[in-house]
Amino acid sequence: MAIKFQYNKTSLQEMDKQLKIRVRALPTLKNKESALRVEVKKAKDTANEIDNKLQQKLTEYEKYACLWNEYEENLLSIKDVKLNIKKIAGVKTPVLEEIIFETKKFSIFNSPLWILDGLEILKECANLAIQRDFFLQKMQLLDHARKKTTQKVNLYEKVQIPGYEDAIRKIKRFLEDAENLSKAAQKIVKNRYQEMEVSQ
Repeated sequence: MAIKFQYNKTSLQEMDKQLKIRVRALPTLKNKESALRVEVKKAKDTANEIDNKLQQKLTEYEKYACLWNEYEENLLSIKDVKLNIKKIAGVKTPVLEEIIFETKKFSIFNSPLWILDGLEILKECANLAIQRDFFLQKMQLLDHARKKTTQKVNLYEKVQIPGYEDAIRKIKRFLEDAENLSKAAQKIVKNRYQEMEVSQ
């Protein structure tokens, strides 16, 4: 990306202003990138931890799998998932507040004895699965923001800041050369006037 500029003092001031803005913003962007990197890792670790818990629970209850044939489908459903919003390094991220389950009415006397425990097991496993998926999505959201911030850091650090510095250098050289030429021209004119005065 070539930076467009003109060889004059107004352009020099504009380039200098843009350079200062980017130089001041760069440390903030780097801090944001670091914070997002840490948050992505936390979300990933939490998702893995929850996934391990879920797998452990499923393995633990595997021996009771044959009992689930007696389970009536749609007995338990998710009524609502309550979320909140929290800003992490300037990025809005969802926070899982609560999962609300709804149990369909059923007769305890006509159902298997284990059904109440089974419903609790289902709630526990569904809760873990939702939390895991939630943290995976949070990780993807934060990682996307981190990538955008990294791109901006690279743009400032490797393209724009050196580009503005180069533009400023070129304008300053041009203005110095123009000033030197102007002084030289004035000197020549002055010398000619003096020569003309002496010869007259």
